[in-house]
Amino acid sequence: MELSFDDREALLRAKLVLEHPGLATKITDLVGFPIERGLAALPLGMQRAIAATTAAALRIALHAAISTLVEAPGSSASPKLHKLAAGIAGAAGGFFGLLALPAELPLSTLIILRSIADVARSEGEDMQSMEARLACLAVLGLGSDHARHIEPAVETGYYAARIGFAQTMTQAAEHIAKHGMAKKLAPPVAEFLSRVAARFSTRVSEELIAKAIPVVGAASGAAINTLFMHHFQEMAKAHFTVRRLERSYGLSHVKRAYEGVHWHDGRSSIANA
Repeated sequence: MELSFDDREALLRAKLVLEHPGLATKITDLVGFPIERGLAALPLGMQRAIAATTAAALRIALHAAISTLVEAPGSSASPKLHKLAAGIAGAAGGFFGLLALPAELPLSTLIILRSIADVARSEGEDMQSMEARLACLAVLGLGSDHARHIEPAVETGYYAARIGFAQTMTQAAEHIAKHGMAKKLAPPVAEFLSRVAARFSTRVSEELIAKAIPVVGAASGAAINTLFMHHFQEMAKAHFTVRRLERSYGLSHVKRAYEGVHWHDGRSSIANA
């Protein structure tokens, strides 16, 4: 069954977001500092501290995903409310700088996760499903800034990332459904979380570097957090749009259509699937 016109357009928009998220570029535009240069200059000790804080924040988010992301599907998402909450948290982080990370990051991550779940629900996800709840957490690990420029052929990094998450996410969901959450994470749950953390910590580093710039302060800290939230809302909308289409047309059919998306001279097209 061929995708309808509206669904083809939705898939085009989704791929554009998923393959070219450009968060670092947007932060650079906002603060006027090349974030990638700051990433390269991060001391090893700070990298480890960010990784540890990110892992702790994701553990809190995992418990929240399991216990609170149970919502009825269907109604529209409310992104503005979550952006406001993220901005308030970011203002505190911008004011206190790196010292606020251990307190701010778990709160910001929870707000982002709630917004992702809101988007998932609006795209028809069954939030009673443990797999759907962990899929919300996996959004934090999606996206890459390596492919910044739209090219005639785009590598399907999104599906590659999903394949990387798929097995560990399934195993983690099955384990939690059967045994619940122990104080010490079981191997399949720990493996899933570590995969998300490895990618999410890069985004956290980008955000922290921007907030560490002396001229940023509280006002720009709020703007950076709002931008951070917007990035993950876009990623969630694109990701759960693809999943919605897969439920309608089948995974293999949508994957072929996704891989048929190309950009020529700034315009997009999709091969019939």
